[in-house]
Amino acid sequence: MRSWLALLLALSTLSACATYREDLNRGERLYDNNEYDRALAIWRYLEHDMDSLEWQDQARYAYLRGMTDYRLNFRPDARHWLALAKAIDEKQPGALQPQLKERLEQALADLNKDVFGGAEQLSNSRSTSTEKKSDLAAEPPKPGSCSTNADCSDGLSCQSGECVPL
Repeated sequence: MRSWLALLLALSTLSACATYREDLNRGERLYDNNEYDRALAIWRYLEHDMDSLEWQDQARYAYLRGMTDYRLNFRPDARHWLALAKAIDEKQPGALQPQLKERLEQALADLNKDVFGGAEQLSNSRSTSTEKKSDLAAEPPKPGSCSTNADCSDGLSCQSGECVPL
């Protein structure tokens, strides 16, 4: 009798994991089809069960959630989820595919400018950091180029210094 209960419990756990993975795959299809609002609804539903996913799926979830927020211009949320995806991949190397890691790094670099305000332009001194005068009077971006999504017109997103369609 106990073995049947253990088997039933194991099967229900496996089916739950499969359901979460199916939700993840469905959300990814919506993301790939640029249906970001619908994908975000799935991500929010799946968020509470994220820990039930395997490492690779957790990293993929965090990446897709972050990129969905990024596309919808929910920048603080995007930064959170993309940083989490990066942390998972660093803890479990190979959790994210190389092309996803590259996009993640580009998006995080853009999002970090919101928080650090171009911290790469600051002195590397550990005691105090001061901005260089030439950096304070930076030129506005040239037409078609960008440094953040705010530099792009509606319906476009800044990626690798260029405004591209969402």
